[in-house]
Amino acid sequence: MSGQKGVCLLLQCGCACLWLSSLASGALVIFKDDEAPQENRRAARSLQPQVEVHSVIVECTVTSRFAHTVMTSAALNEANSSKEIFFEVDLPKSAFITNFSMEIEGKVYVGVVKEKEKAKKQYEKAVSSGQTAGLVKISGRKMEKFSVSVNIAAESNVTFILTYEELLQRKFGQYEILTRVKPKSLVQQFQIVTNIYEPQGLSYVDAHATFLSNELLPLVEKTVTDKKAHISFSPTMEQQRKCPGCDGTLIDGDFVIKYDVKRETSIGEIQIANGYFVHFFSPPGLHRVPKNVVFVIDRSGSMSGRKIQQTREALLVILEDLYEDDYFALIQFDHTIDHWKDSLTKATKENVTQAMNYVRNIRDLGGTDINDAVLRGVNMLTKDRQEKRLLERSTDMIILLTDGRPASGITDIPTIQRNVQSAAGGNMSLFCLGFGNDVDYNFLDVMSKQNKGLTRRIFEASDAALQLQGFYEEVSSPLLLEVDMQYPDNAVDFVTTSHFSQLFNGSEIVVAGQLMDNNLDNFIVEVFGQGFEDDFKVQGQASVVDWDVMYPDEKYIFGDFTERLWAYLTIQQLLDKSKTGEPHEKANATAKALEMSLQYNFVTPLTSMVVTKPETEGEQDEPLIADKMTEEQRQQAEKQAAYQYVRPASYQVPAPTYFVDGDPHFMIELPDRNDALCFNINDLPGTIFSLVRDPDSGILVNGQIIGDKKIHPDGKINTYFGRFGIIHQTLGVRLEVSTKSISLFQDGKQIKLLWSDMAALTGPNVDLVVTKDHSLTVTLKDSVKFVILLHKVWEKHPYHQDYLGFYTLDSYLLSSSVHGLLGQFYHGIEYEVTDLRPGEVPEKPDATMYVKGQELNVTRGWQRDFRTDVKNGINVPCWFIHSNGSGLIDGDATDYIVSGLFETV
Repeated sequence: MSGQKGVCLLLQCGCACLWLSSLASGALVIFKDDEAPQENRRAARSLQPQVEVHSVIVECTVTSRFAHTVMTSAALNEANSSKEIFFEVDLPKSAFITNFSMEIEGKVYVGVVKEKEKAKKQYEKAVSSGQTAGLVKISGRKMEKFSVSVNIAAESNVTFILTYEELLQRKFGQYEILTRVKPKSLVQQFQIVTNIYEPQGLSYVDAHATFLSNELLPLVEKTVTDKKAHISFSPTMEQQRKCPGCDGTLIDGDFVIKYDVKRETSIGEIQIANGYFVHFFSPPGLHRVPKNVVFVIDRSGSMSGRKIQQTREALLVILEDLYEDDYFALIQFDHTIDHWKDSLTKATKENVTQAMNYVRNIRDLGGTDINDAVLRGVNMLTKDRQEKRLLERSTDMIILLTDGRPASGITDIPTIQRNVQSAAGGNMSLFCLGFGNDVDYNFLDVMSKQNKGLTRRIFEASDAALQLQGFYEEVSSPLLLEVDMQYPDNAVDFVTTSHFSQLFNGSEIVVAGQLMDNNLDNFIVEVFGQGFEDDFKVQGQASVVDWDVMYPDEKYIFGDFTERLWAYLTIQQLLDKSKTGEPHEKANATAKALEMSLQYNFVTPLTSMVVTKPETEGEQDEPLIADKMTEEQRQQAEKQAAYQYVRPASYQVPAPTYFVDGDPHFMIELPDRNDALCFNINDLPGTIFSLVRDPDSGILVNGQIIGDKKIHPDGKINTYFGRFGIIHQTLGVRLEVSTKSISLFQDGKQIKLLWSDMAALTGPNVDLVVTKDHSLTVTLKDSVKFVILLHKVWEKHPYHQDYLGFYTLDSYLLSSSVHGLLGQFYHGIEYEVTDLRPGEVPEKPDATMYVKGQELNVTRGWQRDFRTDVKNGINVPCWFIHSNGSGLIDGDATDYIVSGLFETV
């Protein structure tokens, strides 16, 4: 139901595109916006040539909601040696890539769509031999990233071209085109051009961008006529600059176009071209149909903390938005089920107030019995229907919110799906909201589609409550029920889905099909549905738009849009049926979707696009694979992203990861055991702990605890790490990192960086890379690498303040003498876990751990790894050791307290 479309473009070149560079041994020159002298920047460029980006062009053509986007980027390797160039694009998850090609020194390498299984061997061969493969990966809530790299010879040109197509969907009464641009450097030719062709007429067009200043705003050119809009944005290199004379670019953010079409006829809009028709239906003037909604709310132990709080916040707003002719019910569940009242209640002001009081008291408790909870909602609606307590002309829906998978009662997923489908009997819609990364999305997705609904994933973030409210707004105002779109039997064939359970306010129904002949004199379209008071019925004659007459001065870019839009819709619906249909239907749907994906050159979950990279000296041709991820693959990728650490080829043993973050939480990840250990350290603000101490190599890391600005009303004192001191005595390097700045001391000199910088510093003994307001990567020469994350908190927050997280990479490079709260685990730890048993919280069982000759009571829980998502983090399951890690760490936590940030004893 998303109405969004987007693209993000990033072109860079390995290490050559860093802002800071080493000019000579012992000399560090900082290219930090306008702080660096102009002559130093010129000197650095002359010593270390850059890959120069000539152009970044995004051209989008939208014809009757079908969007065709071409992204082109050209670059020149000015160096006298070959360089690896990366091309990365964020594109909408609902889009299909249709072409990717590279032009190198006049030779074009074009992608070919193949069956995924046939392309798999090429991909595995590329990966196993250490080659780079082009991949579509997770990128964000609405985006996925296409990335590819290619090695370009000295003084050579390369041009990347990526094309994709997508049907824009109407949401909240508008369509949205989102272009995310991050060129990372000044570009000679930068251009975004969008042309919108809507034969029914445009009601409004708006364009804005998150990065637009008062100076850049006039550069957005918008020309809108009745049936066409042209929007362009093309700043010069000087206009792109952050400041006069500096190299930083202002172009970093989202360029957004929103529009809607005129809706003046009850029959909707019908487009006919090239032997295909497309019917867009969303008539004006309809009255909303009352709804009967049962909210089924997961209160299991995994919903503890912010999840349950955000759920309560969203429900309080949703209840206030109920219409008085709506009926509603509240069911909360863990391993038991409770409800506010035995039947649905009219949404009067008094009833809503009482329900809000009930919602405020929802608390997380035990397990997850999804089967009985949903069936309780189904039975409540069925009973109230039978007893005629509900309005005859109203729609029944269940909204299920859960963050987990079945863990109590019936847990077999196919059984639950059959139970719900059988009980509902096609008489109600089930909408599922899956909270976070651990939810079984596929289970919910299939179950909702079997019951006239859909599933939406709610991302664990500060705006989760708004996500819940936004989804409810999408489905809160049904306008028509059981909508049937009918076309002449002897005139059309291969029609996409033409029956819809509901039409919601602000959305749109789209149907497409093939024409059996070109005789359109009797092409009658009929639409039937159930409205608020009466049955809805309209009939109309389809008319053909003469594109040459309507757009006489335009060269029509892709005239087969009706056929491609039909193919796009058909493939999407076949992919859905391949998951929800009967076994024979699933197989047939999968085969047909694959056939059409190959025929229309779409990269779908069943196909891959294979590009053969140009052969370079000493290398064989290298295949690139563009793959389309399913929602389940995206979810799995998000879970695993934090653990994907690429180790040197010479080091084959899986490397553990060690970090401390949060309040403060210590984590030892052990991939060779597929397990992790964790513990907390609680002490007073100002305390300094020894985290890493390696006397053999001279490396030391200390961290200082900070607290909240003031004590919370509940008396709890939250503590975090606010400063780190890092020393490499052998190399003479001393680094102090706080939430405000980063200071490097070496050879009697100090270099200071700010978190607000995007910078990199390369020296003979230490490399620093600062990602603006996010992270610092510290690489000590021939030794360990650390990553420090900055957690920024709202400046006016009454209690909390900014804090830091500390992550260790390449720990195997330290000596066997390394110690400290983290360092003592760098060379592994032996332990056994037995006697798994219920804990205080059902989803957090206790167990007995044997470690270092001691027997400990431990609890299965989780901590967050924030490397890939500094706001929300990713849950990492671990065995939690209580009492400040007592029994796991050597000695007592107080043994690790030191008096100074750089104390070496």
